[in-house]
Formats: sequence, C-alpha cells, structure tokens
Amino acid sequence: MLNILSVDVEDWFQAEAQSAAVPFADWEHTQVRVWPNVMTLLEIFERFGVHATFFMLGWVAERLPGMVERIASFGHEIASHGYGHRLVYTLTEAEFRADVARSLELIRKASDVEIRGYRAPSFSIGERTPWAWQVLAELGFTYDSSVFPIHHDTYGSPDLPRQPFRFELENGQIMDEIPLTTLRLLGQNVPAAGGGYLRLFPYWYTRYAIRAANKQGRPAVVYLHPWEIDPDQPRTAISTLSRFRHYTNLTTTIYKLERLLSEFRFGPVRQYLGETDAAFRPRLLISELTRGKPLPPSKQVKIPGEDQ
Repeated sequence: MLNILSVDVEDWFQAEAQSAAVPFADWEHTQVRVWPNVMTLLEIFERFGVHATFFMLGWVAERLPGMVERIASFGHEIASHGYGHRLVYTLTEAEFRADVARSLELIRKASDVEIRGYRAPSFSIGERTPWAWQVLAELGFTYDSSVFPIHHDTYGSPDLPRQPFRFELENGQIMDEIPLTTLRLLGQNVPAAGGGYLRLFPYWYTRYAIRAANKQGRPAVVYLHPWEIDPDQPRTAISTLSRFRHYTNLTTTIYKLERLLSEFRFGPVRQYLGETDAAFRPRLLISELTRGKPLPPSKQVKIPGEDQ
C-alpha cells in the first residue's frame, strides 16, 4: 500500500517549541540551518527512489528560493506550510487568509509549480477553525493535511476521522483531508509515525502503527522536519517539556527514516490521491463542526476495525 512521506520545511528556531526563546521578530538575526538538512533529505530520498510532499514555510521560501526550486527539480511535490508558522486558532480569518496567500505567492515565485496542498503549523486546524478549510478552498487548495485526531496541549481533533476523508464546504466545494497517523490503544487515539513521535518512540512501535493502518486500508502519514536530522543545532533556554520534545533523539531520525523507506512504500500526497478512489473517502459536512465542541456520536466517522 502507498503511504505518504512528507517534510514540513521550517528551520530549527521556527518550531513551536522554540517560540518563547526565538520570537518571530528575532528570526531575521538567527542562524539559518535548513538548507544543508534539506539537501541531506533529498539525497536519502534519491537513494531510496522515493518522492515526498514538502510543505514549505513561506518565510523560508522567501529567503531561499533556490532551495525550493531544487526540491521541485528532484520531482517532489511542493505544498504550503503558511508564511510565519503562526497557530491558526490564534489568527482571525482575515489574518489566516493573508498568511497563506503570502506563502502561495512566494512559493510559486520560487518554484513555478502548482500548489494544491496545505498543512497548518503544529496541526492547528480543527473544530475551532472550521472557516479555515473554506479559506483554503477559496485560495485554490484541493487538499489539507492538518488534522491530527488526538488529544494534545497544543493541537488535536480527536473526534475527526482517522482515515482520509472529504469536507463538503458550505459553497459545495470539496476539500480532501489527509489526517496524521494514529494507533488505537485502550479506546484512545495515540500518535505515531512522524516528527517527535518518530524520534521519541522505538522503531518497532512506528512499524507496528504503519502496519496496523495499512491493514485497515489507511495510509500512514510519515512527516519530519529538516531540523530533526540536525543534532548540532543551537540549544536555547526553553521549558523542560519543550526541550524534551525538540531535542530528544535527534541522532536517531535518519536511522529510523531509512528503515521505514526500506520496509514500506511511500509517495507524496498527490500520488496517493491519484491512486485512490475518492468515492471511498467518507464525506463530512463542514456545517457539522461546531466551534470548540466535539462532534456528536452520530456524526463521528468510523471505519471497520478501528481498534488499532
């Protein structure tokens, strides 16, 4: 089965864990390390013969257009990660629109490719921001990969489906949603297969989660950030929890990534959508979402075997 490989292209200081230590105003004067890390990932993907979706931060594309062009030249899909890595639920609708539109302009200028996908910083789209999907559709996006159906202190939409599904928007437009990978344990959705969860959990857990998802007909969505393969990045004075989330096991990321690429089939989001029948992706009316409230049981989309 085709699983999805994705890279959220942001630098080490742009991660949410660093937001208190390196605010946006200081980005311009902070050491940029993203390009060599991206080049390492491109070399690994080339060696394994796989392509990925690169969700580009507009701030990075603005300063390193050659890197965006290089990624596209290797045949990878280019998508948007917004401009300033701001949590969507902290923005007004107008601010969100401006942030995403700015990212589109800069990414297109750098790569001259069609942009169809979006992923919110820190997966910050959910029931609190149903208007965000409408804005994305109006800006020309056809899919989103921001829903993480878990409980988390920063993000999470545990009542939304765990499999790819489709939003039917108020104007009749359709938006495909590609949720991040979860494993069902003791009645709860547990995150797997990407970012800190790839680094912090043992490899056998990630492999088990991917196999469980594939057995149910769901693609696993593996994601990582270029800074997660950079153990020599600067250390900042951040909280104990943020330090644990950001710096732990940076030396293991490449090893785990290469094992995954050798054991499973991967491709970009566009390839997955092209290879699967949209009729099998359940539909959810955007009007069924209520701000800050979980979906009622009758609206929650379930699939057979969702005990894993």
